[in-house]
Amino acid sequence: MQDILVLLQDPAAWVALVTLVVMEVVLGIDNLIFISILTNKLPAEMREKARRIGIGLALIMRLALLGTVAWIVQLTTPVFELFGHGFSWKDMILIAGGLFLVWKATKEIHHAVDPVDKQEDFIASTASTTFASAIGQILLLDLVFSIDSIITAVGMTPHVPIMVVAVVAAVTVMLVAATPLANFIEKNPTIVMLALAFLMMIGTTLIAEGMGFHVPKGYVYAAMAFSALVEVLNMFARRKRERDRNAKATVAH
Repeated sequence: MQDILVLLQDPAAWVALVTLVVMEVVLGIDNLIFISILTNKLPAEMREKARRIGIGLALIMRLALLGTVAWIVQLTTPVFELFGHGFSWKDMILIAGGLFLVWKATKEIHHAVDPVDKQEDFIASTASTTFASAIGQILLLDLVFSIDSIITAVGMTPHVPIMVVAVVAAVTVMLVAATPLANFIEKNPTIVMLALAFLMMIGTTLIAEGMGFHVPKGYVYAAMAFSALVEVLNMFARRKRERDRNAKATVAH
């Protein structure tokens, strides 16, 4: 308790907290897009429950990982060397997570382009298996992002209470934003394809990071923001054309 009171009186601790909260929220966007696309494939009555359970379990997992910070930091130690690059457990986790994201996005894009090919649907047909599969995939991807964000957080502050507050704040934002984002994606089919393209780009970035090629996150998120802005402008243009057609049809009648 005394340590917490000392932190509350330290301006540097508050700066670190705000920085970490912003970082966790931004990193959570990737996870949130994946959760929205994945849960939208569930029956309507299961979607909200799947999001809340998945994000809630992700919070528990992140807090548990924070309790093993000393072990997680050791994941950056090279385990073997290949092509002149030392691969650590963190690198292998990022590569595996990136491959997982690229595979999921590719399968979803294929299914969106050719929905008749039912064999390409990666989610099982029964409701119970689908629900369990969705929760499992949410946790699997969150594990990858959690380890990456915690290692980054350790480099910014040595204080675990600050990390805990940042994680809880970020997950709270995810809980609040999950349903509105999922509904928005469902109502705008073109957004789904854009979101899948984002996931593929994020997956490729994770693979590159794991291979030792540093990709500044600012460039990635700037590209995502620009693409989203262009799509929003397209949506306004489509709605305007639709209003004009309806107005002409009304006048004609």
